[in-house]
Formats: sequence, C-alpha cells, structure tokens
Amino acid sequence: MAVHAHPDDESSKGAATMARYVAEGHDVRVVTCTGGEAGSVLNPAMDRPEVHAHLTEVRREEMARAAKILGVSHRWLGFIDSGLPEGEPMPPLPEGCFAAIPLDGPTEALVREIREFRPHVVVTYDENGGYPHPDHIRCHEISVAAFEAAGDPDRFPDAGEPWQPLKLYYSHGFSRAKITTFHEGLLARGLDSPYGEWLGKWDPDKADVMERVTTQVHCADYFEYRDDALKAHATQIDPNSRWFAVPLEMQRELWPTEEYELVRSFVDSTLPEDDLFAGIDRNTDRKAQA
Repeated sequence: MAVHAHPDDESSKGAATMARYVAEGHDVRVVTCTGGEAGSVLNPAMDRPEVHAHLTEVRREEMARAAKILGVSHRWLGFIDSGLPEGEPMPPLPEGCFAAIPLDGPTEALVREIREFRPHVVVTYDENGGYPHPDHIRCHEISVAAFEAAGDPDRFPDAGEPWQPLKLYYSHGFSRAKITTFHEGLLARGLDSPYGEWLGKWDPDKADVMERVTTQVHCADYFEYRDDALKAHATQIDPNSRWFAVPLEMQRELWPTEEYELVRSFVDSTLPEDDLFAGIDRNTDRKAQA
C-alpha cells in the first residue's frame, strides 16, 4: 500500500516499483489523502477555463487513468487539499483542510483502509514530506500513526479487524546523486541538460538523501508505465517538461532503480535490500499482531 497526499504523487514517486509488483502478480493499492483541489494547472495545454471550473472532477478522472495504467487499485481518503501557503509570514491553512484537522480523524480513516486491504508493506513520505508541503507532512504523520495503530485492537476498534503490516518504508525520489548522474550523462552524450541550474542551487553542505536509502528496487522495465501514468495527470504534468528530459534507455542504463528507506520492520532482512518484500513470505496470510 502506497499512501500519497495528492493525485499525481503516486505516479512521480515509486510508480515503476508498483507496476513491477503488479506484473509479478501482487496486489497493490494506492491511497490518496486529498483530491488535489487546490493544485495549480501546471501544463499550459490544460490551462483553460473549463478545466479550472471542474478541477476536482478532472483530477479524479486523471487519477483513475493513472491507476489503470499502473494496474493498482485506488482509494480516496476524502480530505480537503490544504494548498501550498506562500508568503512571509506564512498565511494560516484553510479551515477544515487535511493538514489543519486533528490527526486522529485521518489516521482512523487510513487504519480502516489498512485493515481492509491487509498490506504486508506500507510506503509513504519521510518526516519532511519529500518536500515541505503541509499535506505531504500530514501524509507522513498519519501513515506512521496508522502503521502503529492498525494492529492494535484497542486503537480505533470501529475501523475493522486489526491487521499489522510488517514493513514501513519512506520513498526517496530525486537525490543529488541521481540528478548529477543524469546531468553528466546528458552532457556526455552531447545532449542538453535541464538540471544544471538545479544542481547549482543545491547546498553542498546538505546531506544527500541517498545516505538514508536502504533499499533500491530494480524496475527499469517499468519506467514507461511510470511515464504514461504521469502523463495521465495532464493538469499537473507538462509532457515537454524536465520530467521527461532523460531518454528511457539512458535511465535504464544509468539509474535503473527506485529508492526507499526502511524505517520499521517486524521481520528480519539484510541491508541493503533490493526488494520491499525482503524477509516476508508473501504467500502467507497472517492474523493480525497486537
């Protein structure tokens, strides 16, 4: 089960991993915490009045297409997009939005999803949300809380029969090491790189997230599924953007994996890993652990 803040996050974070596991015959579910109602239209081709007027419906349709491409099942938690507050001082969050409501409500909603789907593995964002969007940080908070609560019969007793997932991971996407590899690879092949300015702004004293990575899943054969799912989110993803600057064959050669950090486990596995299910008997259905 992959828990995400907005529609499109599932396609930009770990999508090829999910497509690989689906192809191998495993059940994969995406849970999206909000409807993405406050998101901007980032693709100029979709920046039209009729799209803005029906953005909630459009983003639901986009999510359905992306889920079909990846082969995953999908659930909405149904909370309101908080938007990304900007300015100094930071303006308050909108009343009733996902990041502003008490933690127990969305935690119970996610516990209910976990107990129904009964995943062995839960994937979410780290404590920084991957980037500091309030909904991403709240997504992290409820995912960690729900992972701990789902197997406890005394927590949220009305949310279904207890079920304890065995492993909790944070997904890690664009590390400095990965972007540097792509930047240098493009230049070495005589191609333009869109990453020079980005790398130039990177704080050289800041630790690279790759230092936290414990698990690299080889999923190069599924990068095309990831890209197609991204493009399904047409309001958010410009097909001419730097998302697609690196040719797929070059990606497969230079960086054929997606990266994760194992943060909680009830099973033994040897680090580093190459499989989110390392140490788990995926064919065994388990009773919940209190």
